[in-house]
Amino acid sequence: MARTTLGIRARAVRVAAVGASATLMLSACGSTDDNAGSGGGGGGEGKVGVILPLLTSPFWQSYNDYVPKMAKSEDVDALKTVNSNSDPAQQITDINNQLNQGVKGLVVAPIDSAAISAGLDQAERKGVPVVAVDVAPEKGKVAMVVRANNVAYGQKACDYLGDEIKSGKVVQIMGDLASVNGRDRSKAFRQCMKEKYPKVKVLEIPAKWESDTAASKLDTLLNSNPDIEGIYMQAGGVYLAPTLQTLKAKGMLKQAGAKGHITIVSNDGIPQEFEAIRKGQIDATVSQPADAYAKYGMFYIKAAMNGEKFKPGPTDHGSTIVRLPNGMLEDQLSAPLVTKENVGLFHDSDD
Repeated sequence: MARTTLGIRARAVRVAAVGASATLMLSACGSTDDNAGSGGGGGGEGKVGVILPLLTSPFWQSYNDYVPKMAKSEDVDALKTVNSNSDPAQQITDINNQLNQGVKGLVVAPIDSAAISAGLDQAERKGVPVVAVDVAPEKGKVAMVVRANNVAYGQKACDYLGDEIKSGKVVQIMGDLASVNGRDRSKAFRQCMKEKYPKVKVLEIPAKWESDTAASKLDTLLNSNPDIEGIYMQAGGVYLAPTLQTLKAKGMLKQAGAKGHITIVSNDGIPQEFEAIRKGQIDATVSQPADAYAKYGMFYIKAAMNGEKFKPGPTDHGSTIVRLPNGMLEDQLSAPLVTKENVGLFHDSDD
């Protein structure tokens, strides 16, 4: 059963969906600017390939569950999803395989922001539009990037930890720095701490979105820094369980409010994080919209296959389309901070 990763946002998405294909406001759609995006040859018909980066994370499992539902709601003929198993080279092969099957559109969640360009080039040569989800490619051509503001993820985590801790040591368990998401979150957190909370010392663990790597490196770091006061996990889907297990094994997992509690902020917004907040094991998460990623991935690929173009501006679903430095357009979806104060507004089941 698909599990909703957000409450308020899920209801907002449903409201936005009312009215058949949730069209964008004129300020965000229908541009005649040929550089605004890459469209298909028109018609909007044909199979759509959907390629995942991995399926070992609860976040991507949730996204995978939403894809067929959102494809149906957006009248997109989506093929069964393909899992690239965290291998950038395999993802390029998967893209080529889908193109050879004659798909007319692709929705891809890139593993590596640079490596994905080879697949995007293949799609462009065949005239197949592509929508990128969650990760913005460094180069290549896409109709739209559907992604939350990852700089805001790092900044929100920084502000929460900085306000709680004031001074002392915190560690950020980083994602893969080959991904723009990992780079954006890491840089934003680091700069925010330096500028706003200079008495907080930031220690870093490059963990490549790998749970085992996060656990072993956190264990080693805690041995030499038992006075850690805060942790920022850039991906609760892969880092939550190993982090809690490592802290528990060392006798350092204390409930929020108790003496010795380590303040923990996460990213993802999966049900396991909400439950950990309710239990007082972690303090907050910046919630990614797995359902909205699936919904608007389907919405934009359908529009691109119909030859529609886009331009920067506000949308009718509470987000803003921005132009990235590389010229690509990105629909930056909302990602709220969830804490013990508002976690009751979030749910983990479809209703």
